[in-house]
Amino acid sequence: MNLETLLLMRNELMLLVVILMLVVGEIFISNKKALIPWSIVLFAIHTIISFFPLDSGSVFGGMFHSSPLIHLFKIVLNLGVLIILFQSAHWLEKEILPQHKSTEFFMLLFSSLLGMYFMISSGDFLMFYLGLELSALPIAALVAFETSKRVSAEAGIKFALSAAMASGTAVFGISLIYATAGSIYFADLADLLTYSNLSLLGFVFFFSGLAFKISLVPFHFWTADVYQGAPSGVTSYLSVISKGSAVLILMIVLFTVMKPFEEVTAKLLYIVAIATMFMGNLFALRQQNMKRFLAFSSIAQAGFILLGILSNDQLGISAVVYFITIYVFTNLAAVGVVQSISTQTGKENMDDYNGLYRTNPKLSLIMMLALFSLAGIPPVAGFFGKFFLFTAAASQGLYLLVFIAVVNVTISLYYYLLVVRAMFLRKSDDAIPYFKNKLSMKIGLAIAVVGVLFIGLYSPIYAYIFELSNF
Repeated sequence: MNLETLLLMRNELMLLVVILMLVVGEIFISNKKALIPWSIVLFAIHTIISFFPLDSGSVFGGMFHSSPLIHLFKIVLNLGVLIILFQSAHWLEKEILPQHKSTEFFMLLFSSLLGMYFMISSGDFLMFYLGLELSALPIAALVAFETSKRVSAEAGIKFALSAAMASGTAVFGISLIYATAGSIYFADLADLLTYSNLSLLGFVFFFSGLAFKISLVPFHFWTADVYQGAPSGVTSYLSVISKGSAVLILMIVLFTVMKPFEEVTAKLLYIVAIATMFMGNLFALRQQNMKRFLAFSSIAQAGFILLGILSNDQLGISAVVYFITIYVFTNLAAVGVVQSISTQTGKENMDDYNGLYRTNPKLSLIMMLALFSLAGIPPVAGFFGKFFLFTAAASQGLYLLVFIAVVNVTISLYYYLLVVRAMFLRKSDDAIPYFKNKLSMKIGLAIAVVGVLFIGLYSPIYAYIFELSNF
């Protein structure tokens, strides 16, 4: 292995350096409050360096693979995590620093991100599984990070048990695939894997394990409880970073390894997409807690993502990656507002948002922008994301599915407007009082808003993604 091939793992190596520097900082820096900006600065440097281009190639005999599209996706993940760090800084300083656990939070978060790096760069099922476990275990600890709160501890237990079941299911599916093909390498499986009852069963088990991370119906039951119980920063991480990574590796496996099951896959994803869209939207209508509301919203968004995967071509791949990029910034803007209000006032219910525009107009406008983007209202970025997904599905003749998706967009618009109505039209004698956000929260929200506006209005971004979206 020479230096050139080793640099294919630049993101992973740099993140390891960041984690080691956090360990050094924890040991030698006496002012623990300074570790919070120190950690954010280190990761910001890592994010900036990740923008430098990276060539395609593989390491460790094909176990680790890198390509321009995968590298681009890692950049998106880095930007998402950076926003989460900015938005969580005040909460860490207020709630976690007195418990002397702030460095632990960063180390767990970065370790999970490292696992996702390995998962989306995996060239075989072994690397995939190692990345899956490395990403899931720290998340379980993060979900239960506020140990003083019963709801957080309960959410951590639910996630740990559900994740263990999902991982076990995925590993069992991988073992069946290995039994039929005699290899775990993606490149080999593309030629060796043939249609049989055993290999089909392996694929179903493998898909079930990944469907848990994406929150696809019927593997979504953990989502609302975990999102509500977890700290808001961890909720953000689960809703965009974890989900986005799982979607990308699912696409890679489906389009390169599972081609013998193309017909079965199409039928399966068709049914799951419809169920996920309807289930997410209909349950979102009933929610009063904002984090549970956004949880079911994220489930519905996962259903829309499947439209691009169903197209099974370059147009669909580019539409999915483009939509996820938009979704990262959009959802982080929405959850960021919820986190800001929750940290400052402890309020998380929709009724608490009555009259918010009169006391906190900037937060209201950011939330409205994020919700309009999630709903797909032009000219914000979410409209273009859904438009390309629908176009990709329509290009394959999936007109009925596109029609069902449009119906679900209408349903989602209704419940998103419920929040907008509460903020702008309703009055309350007990409205959330005016408060000033910390600089870190302002920076996090600003990056998210710029991302929503810029990605939607700057068309060359989609063209660039389309060029890279060729497996």
